[in-house]
Amino acid sequence: MARYKLGLLAGAAALMASISAVSARAETVSMFCSATDYELCEKGAAKWSKTSGHEVKINRMPQNLDDAIPIYQQLFAANSADVDVLYIDVIWLGMFKDHLADLAPLVPEDEVKAHFASATDAARLEDKLVAMPFYIDTGLMFYRKDLLEKYGKQPPKTWDELTATAKEVQDAERAAGSPDIWGYVWQGRSYEGLTCDALEWIASSGGGTIISNDGEVSINNPKAVEALTRARDWIGTISPQGVLNYDEEASRAIFESGNAVFHRNWPYVWGTSQAEGAGLVGKVGVMALPVGAAGEGSSGSLGTAYLGVSKYSKKQDIAADLLRYMVGLEDQKMRAIEGGYNPTVAALYEDKDVLAKIPFLEMAKAAFEESVARPSAVTGKNYNRVSRTFYRAVHEIISGADDVAGTVEQMARRIERDVKASD
Repeated sequence: MARYKLGLLAGAAALMASISAVSARAETVSMFCSATDYELCEKGAAKWSKTSGHEVKINRMPQNLDDAIPIYQQLFAANSADVDVLYIDVIWLGMFKDHLADLAPLVPEDEVKAHFASATDAARLEDKLVAMPFYIDTGLMFYRKDLLEKYGKQPPKTWDELTATAKEVQDAERAAGSPDIWGYVWQGRSYEGLTCDALEWIASSGGGTIISNDGEVSINNPKAVEALTRARDWIGTISPQGVLNYDEEASRAIFESGNAVFHRNWPYVWGTSQAEGAGLVGKVGVMALPVGAAGEGSSGSLGTAYLGVSKYSKKQDIAADLLRYMVGLEDQKMRAIEGGYNPTVAALYEDKDVLAKIPFLEMAKAAFEESVARPSAVTGKNYNRVSRTFYRAVHEIISGADDVAGTVEQMARRIERDVKASD
């Protein structure tokens, strides 16, 4: 009996020692999550925490991602180890590459190859893998399919068709007793989101991408002027005056309240508009963005999100383990099903559960192939300056500028200076 008790005591002691060792090894890692998918990010981090034994402290990013740039810049300037895993917008890769750890030694190559090559290749800078793709975005058009069916309309293929259809359905609905409905809501605030919207109008109309791949400022052309003039004329006719201050969430709120026929946004709107209890369940259609004229290719703005590990993190191995889970198949599948986020793991495009929740995924995959990239690669660290000049001028135009061609010409001259500017 004494020997049995001693055995129990020894076993208990060994168990306690094991628990203590695990507790001693447990760490807390900190990460940034975007405001739009905060709950999903929190859920994924909690799942990893439960299996790894480590804790995750989540920091909510500003609603407007532009406002996160100075926060990151302050952290990097201080060589701060306060945040281990970073949410990285595609246009920040070149800007922040010197502050991100090389993930090549931390993420197995087979896991890297599970993602779309185009997404991972964009994060390979100066022989380093500075981030891993979290989800992939392109601008899409959401619309009230119930209203189009009601009035015998087909989803428009060109911007002119959208303008006419939006006006006709808007006016008919107002006459039928819905005075607050508008034909089209989008992102017209003076911020990065307007760069995305305006680039889509211009590129899909044959007006180029602001700056060509060889570095030439190409925005000053008749097709760009035509596309921006058309957008200006939407204000007050099919788009409310308030659109001039709308970002993604403000415009989504109008659409999901039932007060818009068409709505340009990112793919996550499918998840929010079709969530249980939402007012538009079964009433929303999704399509690629219209084009300037029949036969031209769609040009949704490409907006891949990445996760990276701070070069200043003291826990890079643990941070990389969290990153691997968050960008992996299991978490991306959860985010696709529960939030409508387009995965970057190629296998999920054949997953029946995912396709059941995102029926337009194959269409979106094709839209990715036709997407237009913002000129962040050719402008490098000057991209933020170039984009700011662009969206401020576009905002001036859509706010009612009389001389659109003159405003575009002045914009082009300022962008030429921005491209040549030194830090």
